[in-house]
Amino acid sequence: MTSERVERRLAAVVVADVADYARLMRVDAERARADLKRLRRSLIGPAVATHRGRIVKTAGDEMLVEFPSAVDAARCAIEVQRSMAEQNAALPLDVRIEFRIGIHLGDVMIEADDIFGDGVNIAARLLQIAEPGGICISDDTQRQVRGKVRVTFDDMGSQNLKNIAEPMRVWHIRIGEERTSAPAINPAAPSQPLALPDRPSIAVLPFDNMSADPEQEYFADGMVEEIITALSRFKSLFVIARNSSFAYKGKSVDIKQVGRELGVRYVLEGSVRRVGNRVRISGQLIEAATGNHIWADRFEGGFEDVFGLQDQVAASVVGLIAPRLEQAEFERARQKPTEKLDSYDFYLRGMALLHQRSSPLETHELFRKAIERDPEYAMAHAMVAWMWMARQAIYGMPLKADARAEAIRHARLAARLAEEDPYVLATAGHVLTYLGQEYERGVAMVEQAVALNPNLAIAWYSRGFVYLLCDEAERAIESFDHMIRLSPLDPLRLSAWNGSSHAFFCLSRHEDGCAAAMKSMQFDANAHSLLTFAMNAVRIGRKEEANKAISRVLKLQPGFRVSHASEAFPVRWPERRDQIAAALRDAGLPE
Repeated sequence: MTSERVERRLAAVVVADVADYARLMRVDAERARADLKRLRRSLIGPAVATHRGRIVKTAGDEMLVEFPSAVDAARCAIEVQRSMAEQNAALPLDVRIEFRIGIHLGDVMIEADDIFGDGVNIAARLLQIAEPGGICISDDTQRQVRGKVRVTFDDMGSQNLKNIAEPMRVWHIRIGEERTSAPAINPAAPSQPLALPDRPSIAVLPFDNMSADPEQEYFADGMVEEIITALSRFKSLFVIARNSSFAYKGKSVDIKQVGRELGVRYVLEGSVRRVGNRVRISGQLIEAATGNHIWADRFEGGFEDVFGLQDQVAASVVGLIAPRLEQAEFERARQKPTEKLDSYDFYLRGMALLHQRSSPLETHELFRKAIERDPEYAMAHAMVAWMWMARQAIYGMPLKADARAEAIRHARLAARLAEEDPYVLATAGHVLTYLGQEYERGVAMVEQAVALNPNLAIAWYSRGFVYLLCDEAERAIESFDHMIRLSPLDPLRLSAWNGSSHAFFCLSRHEDGCAAAMKSMQFDANAHSLLTFAMNAVRIGRKEEANKAISRVLKLQPGFRVSHASEAFPVRWPERRDQIAAALRDAGLPE
């Protein structure tokens, strides 16, 4: 009588799940499932492949992954957790997906494509003691990775793991302190404190929503955004953009650290309470270096006076940190976006979803409702156009002719209604250049936007892409760099790095182009970052890396071809479009 021999091997086993997944499903099951599916496709799958791993199986929110080495497993886990920290920074706490990860190096048994045994069981038990966003590893794993993956390890001591006979020594990997041979990009903050600008500088942190209704969060966020906009109109001030300020949303912050990370002298924080038709705004201004409270006040009024309350807060802050500014300038700068508050409410809801990276269709519809209630609301028209552009440029959904025509129509209408609103001019000019190929008009609009408000990060962002599409690469890079300094924690900086990578390609600075694309890929290896990396890499002989990047593009967008490049990168001159197509072809993209 013979027995079948069990195949065994040594493997680094990673087990991951979503912390508090049951609660996420109760809050919004459809969103939780869609977000997890998207993360597995766009982040986890590519990261596992890059580090030579194999996804053995998934079940619900759990995942079992096998790696040939503990170093590969640890590097993959760190990459995933760092990327998740970046993505979660701009999201409300109640919708964040946070993974728990356990890693063990041990013996596993193989049956078909599955693995099981103590190696898997121990990794699963380590997962259970990991905190959300954390990684717990066994002592065997730590001995293999120390000195090779230079992170900080916290010794958790001997732990009794469920159903594991002997206590095991466990280590926690401290995320955010990885130091490799190449400088790492920390998604949470610049690596060095930023130098203070030569003019008064301020960051406005997200205000606490003190309303009884948690759904009023969007209103508190919108209030802060309006105050930032009002402050940024003053050319004598340096104002950090909304997207970087909101990286601190939902966190207990150290004001001194915020000042160092954002490079500002002052920080404004506060709260908003909305009860029925009454609104109360409380604010306090703090000197970041010392933590001293310079000013605190409270403003209260009816919802119909909401813009006046915003103006009062902004005027009080300006009067303190820039006393030489004349009140007359503030009066000229004060602009109410719309007199119809129901329209404004829909606009705020749309902006809240946009910053949460929610469904583009739902976001689009809210901006449409804002226009229905106020057909002359310039910003809402601009955002409808922007959402159409985003479907193609960001979400990879090519527009049909009628959708493109509608986007252009809204952008032109926004430009006509804009008067001197720099946000509207910048976003509409961006759309008209990308979708309408109105290159000269786009340049004029973004230049007017940055002249009206040099502090507006989105204006410099749009200026960068408009100049990139016009094949003026140096100006594009200058614009993207300026945007990132104004908003150093902005999620849009990933797209700005992609734009810089493309610009470096145009200048034949391909090493710089690869480096810029890799900054973005470290946090979100989307089709745009992979394509710009491949274009540059293939031109300096890194063909294997370029081929791998193209393979990942085809997993994300299986139908993408060389023939689509001119639509994805609608640069002005045919010669440049031909160069891009040739590079993508040489990198392995099918015709």
